[in-house]
Amino acid sequence: MRERRNDYDVTNRINTTEPQAVSQEVCRIYQDLYQQGTPGNLGQAFSDMARLYRGEVPGYHECDTDYHDVQHVQDVTLGMARLMDGCVRATSADIITERLFRFGIITALYHDCGYIRHRKDTRHANGAEYTTVHVSRGARFLEEYLPKIGMSDLAQAAARTVHFTGYEVPVDRIKVPGPEFRLIGNLLGSADILAQMADRCYLEKCYDRLYPEFVRGGIARKRNNDGSEEIIFASAADLIFKTPRFYQGATKRLKQDLGGCYNYIEKHFGGQNLYFDELEKNINHARAIAVGGDISLLRRRPPKTTEGAEPAQPQQLLI
Repeated sequence: MRERRNDYDVTNRINTTEPQAVSQEVCRIYQDLYQQGTPGNLGQAFSDMARLYRGEVPGYHECDTDYHDVQHVQDVTLGMARLMDGCVRATSADIITERLFRFGIITALYHDCGYIRHRKDTRHANGAEYTTVHVSRGARFLEEYLPKIGMSDLAQAAARTVHFTGYEVPVDRIKVPGPEFRLIGNLLGSADILAQMADRCYLEKCYDRLYPEFVRGGIARKRNNDGSEEIIFASAADLIFKTPRFYQGATKRLKQDLGGCYNYIEKHFGGQNLYFDELEKNINHARAIAVGGDISLLRRRPPKTTEGAEPAQPQQLLI
């Protein structure tokens, strides 16, 4: 089998940096599942997302968060399509109707748009500064966007469902209109975890891109109620060393908080969970790095989809 490429999905077939490639695959899954042509607003949602991330939508800057970029968004969207496909095939199309499928895809496409800065914003220099509130910002964006593509009746549901991808509201406290939206939310939250952790360059992205976002977003250090400061991640290297521990928490979230919906991916792939296979390779590699303390083992070069500086070299982020 050909070695997986850094800009391709877990099957090594879909270039997840290219909106058209991901859109075509998602539409293929839709057509095969529901045996009908793809509605225009599904393709439009991909086109509008691509324009938003390129800075071509009036009023918005281009995406400037290197970790939460267009590849991440499309990886999650592709994973969401596969999870919904598996769910329908394992249960019934009565649970996830074709319109609810489109709702799930659109919510996935825009789940991280809260990182994108408005041009009127003069207080923030980078979208990562919105880290702790990006889900709420994305929710407001979806409320305004869904009416533009003929789904105004689902705008409020989208604003709530997107919270399954974040930590602003505990999963069991997210209020959705009905059980079908909780299912979509569980699938969406699962897709978000699986897709990013199964990325071939996941660890390199955590080191070069996610840690700087955590610093800008105030996540690397925590201010306690008594005024003391708690260091969560002392450095980019520390983030990598703690990734196996994060995996334990992510596994609990997948299995318990999100109802074990990640298992539906096996139905899509005919019994395999390709995402978990790739995810576990990354975690095993992180464990090896943590044991040896050797950051030089991070050797892959993720594709660059945003403007800005090149990734830092390992020795630059050790302190």
